[in-house]
Amino acid sequence: MSFGALSANAILALNEGARRGHFFHDTGEGSISRYHRQNGGDLVWEIGSGYFGCRDANGQFDGARFAENAAIEQVRMIEIKLSQGAKPGHGGVLPGAKVSPEIAEARGVPVGVDCISPPRHAAFSTPVELLEFIARLRDLSGGKPVGFKLAIGHPWEWFAIVKAMLKTGIAPDFIVVDGGEGGTGAAPLEFTDHVGAPLREGLMLVHNTLVGVNLRQQICIGSSGKIVTAFDIARTIATGADWCNSARGFMFALGCLQAQTCHTGHCPTGVTTQDPVRMRALDVTDKSARVHQFHRNTLIALKEMLGAAGLGHPRELGPEHVIRRVSATEVRSLASLHHWARPGELLSGVPDHPVFKVFWDVASADSFAPPSTTLSQRGSKMR
Repeated sequence: MSFGALSANAILALNEGARRGHFFHDTGEGSISRYHRQNGGDLVWEIGSGYFGCRDANGQFDGARFAENAAIEQVRMIEIKLSQGAKPGHGGVLPGAKVSPEIAEARGVPVGVDCISPPRHAAFSTPVELLEFIARLRDLSGGKPVGFKLAIGHPWEWFAIVKAMLKTGIAPDFIVVDGGEGGTGAAPLEFTDHVGAPLREGLMLVHNTLVGVNLRQQICIGSSGKIVTAFDIARTIATGADWCNSARGFMFALGCLQAQTCHTGHCPTGVTTQDPVRMRALDVTDKSARVHQFHRNTLIALKEMLGAAGLGHPRELGPEHVIRRVSATEVRSLASLHHWARPGELLSGVPDHPVFKVFWDVASADSFAPPSTTLSQRGSKMR
């Protein structure tokens, strides 16, 4: 989560825990604050539709400001946020009353003015332009890995991005699939509960599509969405991910007790408040140790689980290792329960899978538009 959504003490504790545990700290779309940098933990800089930390006075993307922040040694990767599982396609607002001088400094916005994240990006509007934007950021950052995060919604939009990769020859270094299970105090309840594909289905679609166009070995896949335990990690890697992100578990490590007062500034544990008095409830020394230990012990549990399965490394996990009950009398492995694409399958024909059969051919590298619009432009209609 961003500085602004989280308190300064929460950011300090998360970053110090990440530094000790040698894992990365995602900035959220609120950009890189002084508190992200103070302890020196590795950062993934998330860039949302508000272009915080790399915007001009009109809220448009500013290449020079981006290059300045991207050159920070702590920044290891750059992640473009297309959408998030908690509220895909919605955007957001940080009320002006909460935009302090420190938040304004990090985001590059005026103090005391509503800080708007639009529901869509202004730097690109088509799949091809998205890939060209990725190439531009990679160049401006001096070659640092650049990817994007999305919650899968309409399959044709994801297929359009993949077709743009094939058309341009440009591929992201990584893709983070965010499941619809994700949550945030800043999301409307209907979006949190009902919008966005669940993580497993979204992850499998992304994994299968990249396998089907022979790009899977070139692009790493991260995943997020209610991933807390070692088993959550094992199951997610078994269904196609290379690594997992977690917000919820680390929030609990900070002391979050789900009081659901995030939007009020009255968080009783100091996690989501900007009130310096309330913030004192979060002791950075204690909570950074808890963040570190949560990560460490979760990986120990994962190691023990792998050993019990006779495996030596998470990369050996596959869908055959996860068994699911499908009725009162039957259990099946995910390997047999779902379709798994063969390498290059989409390059030679459409696999016998309903989502690919309906949407792959009608997706266009030049448009995110719904298939009916795309087909009408071609003088046809979907059958």
